[in-house]
Amino acid sequence: MAYLSKIALNPRRRAAVSLLSSPHRLHAAVLSGLATQPVTERVLWRLENSTPHRADVLVLTESRPSWAHLVDDAGWPGADGGAPLIADYTPLLERLVRGREFGFRLTANPVRNVPRPDRPSEQQATRLKEAADNGSRPRGARVAHRTAAQQLDWLLSRCERHGFSIPDATVTPPAPGLHSTDQDLSAGPAVTIVGRDILRFRKHSDGPRVTLSTATFEGRLHVTDPDALRTTLLAGIGPAKGYGQGLLTLAPLRTTEANHD
Repeated sequence: MAYLSKIALNPRRRAAVSLLSSPHRLHAAVLSGLATQPVTERVLWRLENSTPHRADVLVLTESRPSWAHLVDDAGWPGADGGAPLIADYTPLLERLVRGREFGFRLTANPVRNVPRPDRPSEQQATRLKEAADNGSRPRGARVAHRTAAQQLDWLLSRCERHGFSIPDATVTPPAPGLHSTDQDLSAGPAVTIVGRDILRFRKHSDGPRVTLSTATFEGRLHVTDPDALRTTLLAGIGPAKGYGQGLLTLAPLRTTEANHD
């Protein structure tokens, strides 16, 4: 089984402010919603639509969770709209068939691996120093893709292995009687980066600072390998999953529904 939850947090409560300011603390709070401890199952989560008045957390778990602690400490206990939503994820997984299209949303940490970064982070600098002190060869390091073009290429290069493709968007043809000089109505891949951010936090007060470059993608995908896409939905895309990255969510397209129903 798998469950997708949506928990509303109240950014004006002190506990919510603490959670929203640190992916490390929010991750710990999410794991506390599972009865089997220590947690060994894959847990994916994503912070949604953070505003001065409301922040929603989406969480995908293998077992059914309880979010009473989050609601009581950082939400709206007893208020209309304050109760968390928990949905069985199985029906969506069963609807994945080759050729079907869905809308999608993904917040991820696009990175590449390099032997030695030019501008290492605090953590990377510490590892490089330890390797030098031990006389060992340092392992490769992850370096963030900084530009929107690099981040988009990162996603497009990974679609096939994750069981989907991103079709081309199309430009609306001109109205009857009007002529377009551009014969190619293709507008490129049907995906847009709708948000970019740099997260900076520390796991512990005296620990090194963690820096993550994130990108939020929205668009349309075409199912090419249902089994691979199921695995992707349950396992996520890219690194930093413990910090709210990698959760891919789907939404039905009306045109797609009409073609398959």
